[in-house]
Amino acid sequence: MSMDKASADCPYPGCFFCVMKEGNPSKRRASILKFFRELPSQDDDGQVLPISGLWNTAMAHPNDPEFIELGIFECMSALIWKGLKNRRWLSHDQNIYIPYYAAHIIGSYTMNMEEFADRAVRAGIIPPLVELLRGRLTWVEQRVAVRALGHLATYASTFPAVASHGEILELSIQLAMSSLEIVYSHFYQYVDRRLSYHCDLLTRGMGGVEMESRKAEEWASQLQCWSLQLINCFAFKPEFLPTICKPEFLAKLPGMWGGLVNENSPAGIGLLRTICHHKLGRGPVAACPGIIEALCNIARSSDDWQYMAIDCLLWLLQDPSTCHKVIEKAVPALVDLAEISSLGDHKKLGDSIVNVLQECIESQGTGRTQINSHVKEEVEELLNSKQRLKWEKNMPKEDLHIKQAAALVVKLEGNSLFSSGNISGAAAKYSEALALCPMRSKKERVVLYSNRAQCHLLLQQPLAAIGDATRALCLHNPVNRHAKSLWRRAQAYDMLGLAKESLLDAILFINECSQSNDPDLSLRQNKVPDYAERLVKKQMRAAWLFREAAIKHGGVQCEGDAGDMCGQETDDSEWETASESEIGNEERDEIGDDSCGWENEVERKDKYKKASLKEIKHGYNVQLTEDNV
Repeated sequence: MSMDKASADCPYPGCFFCVMKEGNPSKRRASILKFFRELPSQDDDGQVLPISGLWNTAMAHPNDPEFIELGIFECMSALIWKGLKNRRWLSHDQNIYIPYYAAHIIGSYTMNMEEFADRAVRAGIIPPLVELLRGRLTWVEQRVAVRALGHLATYASTFPAVASHGEILELSIQLAMSSLEIVYSHFYQYVDRRLSYHCDLLTRGMGGVEMESRKAEEWASQLQCWSLQLINCFAFKPEFLPTICKPEFLAKLPGMWGGLVNENSPAGIGLLRTICHHKLGRGPVAACPGIIEALCNIARSSDDWQYMAIDCLLWLLQDPSTCHKVIEKAVPALVDLAEISSLGDHKKLGDSIVNVLQECIESQGTGRTQINSHVKEEVEELLNSKQRLKWEKNMPKEDLHIKQAAALVVKLEGNSLFSSGNISGAAAKYSEALALCPMRSKKERVVLYSNRAQCHLLLQQPLAAIGDATRALCLHNPVNRHAKSLWRRAQAYDMLGLAKESLLDAILFINECSQSNDPDLSLRQNKVPDYAERLVKKQMRAAWLFREAAIKHGGVQCEGDAGDMCGQETDDSEWETASESEIGNEERDEIGDDSCGWENEVERKDKYKKASLKEIKHGYNVQLTEDNV
């Protein structure tokens, strides 16, 4: 069946779906080629149907070259131009959807294949995409335009064509900074003013204010994160760094984290890592104290991109021109992380941290870097602990057992002091026990650090609590999965008003509770403690994606969460006390490889983490919507 002869039951002459049923391959290709050539010049009703069909095909088979060879890029480019120039046509029938679908199709076919991207550039798709990026239509079309341009910018062969349009970088920077406010004020805030085709696109016909609002958050996050990904392509080229490294933009980057709705994107921290990798970028980053503080918080957090923040801090410390600007904030954070062995694919990360910190101390004598006495003491204490580890390897086992037993006695004294209300005395005992406890007795050291973190919490010392909880989490196997330390650090972050960091730790704590074999928890029908749920609710409000925009536009009062304080609550069983059997197991671990099986365990836990994130996100989304609309 050809283009000129539709089936008897098809209402559209030359229907694309009829063409696709053609059994003769050569006739089918000729008909598709003709269809792509003629479609942009036609004004018939029903054009959105074949475009949506092409969109489904592009999403399902993005690596299939058939439509690429037959001119789909030229067709989509012409349709976007038509929508931009002919508003009468755009507003007729359902043509309003066509520019969105056309840009989405371009992005899908250029997502994986560099040769497809080359064909797309030769077809002239960049100029119409730039017009969409400029906001000539709406934020919905901006979203798919920045996605498509981001794919094109990732390839060496097509990046120059993207970069030749100088405004793309500036537009992407502005979009990254303003995207959340645009979506909030143009869609989320006023339910009665939402464009119907936006609602249809977001929900795919499954309407409802709640679903529209939820999808708007997801799409707003993608709009911001895809803008950052496009900027990231430029950031690899030193000549673009002066444009990117403006103080106003850099200051906002740590807060661009994608939220729970887009937890797979490295977002702002990913771009910061690219910037810090180059010397030209490190200077402007080091000049923003807020960024260094944020990097330290991310480095200590349970965020999936923790290693990116660590990389940034290490590069800044290794650069003589930036070291002196960041050393006082960066060193304490890195000292807390020095016990970490591996983080995902990053092996021996702790050793890298120690080596860089040792270089900082040694450079003190050269006059390059001035280190205050407190920072110097922290590094020297760390280096001494590493020396202790070497000495202990040559110690007789009997001596190690004596040290371990002495540490246990002192820890029990600390527990007794804590129970009697002498919190500062208990903290001192835990410090004494840590000095006695063998370095390779990791399980016992996890408990000691975690218990001391709780003391710091009760003494209103959140920074010290974060440091000790972080050390416990770094020592734990698998890393970042010690439930009590996660909870204590979540509380400490809450005390400092760091909602995102507190939220991530609280969610991981809930995840660990749900998988726990603790007999105290197994007796409960719901293993998740109420106080943890309350903290998650509170922090989800405080870290809400649209919060800043909502405050600016009067949708949220800054002090609105003051009455929902739950950060001071503690768990029901505060103390972990390593049992005699645990100590025996620990001794056996010292002899063997204590990293055995770590990779598989982390992979299994990460699957649970993602499921937990999704469940919690959807479980509280209704409440968030009601609170903020």
